Amino acid sequence: MKKYKRIFVIVLDSLGIRAMPDSARFGDIGVDTFGHILDTVGTLDIPNLKELGMLNLHPAGTMEGVENPLGRYTRLGEKSNGKDTMTGHWEMMGIRTEKPFQTFTDTGFPPELIAELEKRCGKRVIGNKSASGTEIIEELGEEEIRTGAMIVYTSADSVLQICGNEETFDLQNLYRCCEIAREITMKDEWRVGRVIARPYVGRKKGEFKRTSNRRDYALKPTGPTALNALREAGLDVIGVGKIYDIFCGEGIAETYHSESSVHGMEQTIEICEQDFQGLCFVNLVDFDALWGHRRDPQGYGREIEKFDKNLGILMEKLREDDLLILTADHGNDPTYSGTDHTREYVPFIAYARSMGKGGPIEPEDTFATIGATVAENFGVAMPEGTIGTSILSKLQEELRG
Repeated sequence: MKKYKRIFVIVLDSLGIRAMPDSARFGDIGVDTFGHILDTVGTLDIPNLKELGMLNLHPAGTMEGVENPLGRYTRLGEKSNGKDTMTGHWEMMGIRTEKPFQTFTDTGFPPELIAELEKRCGKRVIGNKSASGTEIIEELGEEEIRTGAMIVYTSADSVLQICGNEETFDLQNLYRCCEIAREITMKDEWRVGRVIARPYVGRKKGEFKRTSNRRDYALKPTGPTALNALREAGLDVIGVGKIYDIFCGEGIAETYHSESSVHGMEQTIEICEQDFQGLCFVNLVDFDALWGHRRDPQGYGREIEKFDKNLGILMEKLREDDLLILTADHGNDPTYSGTDHTREYVPFIAYARSMGKGGPIEPEDTFATIGATVAENFGVAMPEGTIGTSILSKLQEELRG
């Protein structure tokens, strides 16, 4: 089989494509992130995604597929018991998560947890509820600045988030408090997937604005992944966006912090102009953070259009021995109730200049198809205990066809 020197895996964070059969068990009925965005806005200016086969995979709104798509496409199901960012990304690289992370959406964090956090951080906690990050800063930012307290909140996801004003809290102190929170929440009964530092600037309501100095403190993967195997084989593993945070740096050789999803694609284009051998793994979080959770299908649609423009630039720069894979880690239907992620299938769209033609391939029942395919391409064995089967041969069969 032909082998690729470089593989780019780009995660359009939360761009699901219809409910999975077990979605009702997760409280999600009739969800469809991409489909409902198109149903709401009608059409999107996405010529590159369209040419790759996204609309062949999932026609919606008034948009349909093309006669001769460039990409090979299918949908991936999720085997893990969850619908969060970490579970989705870990599964891509071979880990099946059976025990879901703890959430505190309805009750806030237990008094015992808050008391320990206050004692060790030396700050009074305010908030302690499920909220939008921008809204809770508007609500409590002035009090935090005036009293020296710290805003702690959660969401429908398994997270503990701490807000801090960069001018009055100090970034390093905010990061210190988050490190303490990460240590405290290692207990099974308090085990959240991520602790997130959420710095902001401004002095009064209407002026507050979150900055790009966010920092995630995730749990380490529960075992070695495809990323570890690639690194041990001496290959380059480059993370863009929050990939490093999601995997706690495990298996990542080089990382790039992105200020936005547009910036993340610009970084990926720059990386494409460099010479390396291995994997460039990209997460574009704005789809999820800015639009999915805020239930804004119009904003989500505009973000997809921005992505598509840079996707066209990236495709022009790909080399003959490059492989591009587009996917997602879960859904976040902006037309659904609540603010939680949604349990959905995700797209798998593969493209290489050397592909003779595009078209559909059979659906796969796990995101781990991605890591297994990358590993086989580089002749690397997946770590023991991981899941997933490579579909590289299916892609190569189409090349020969």
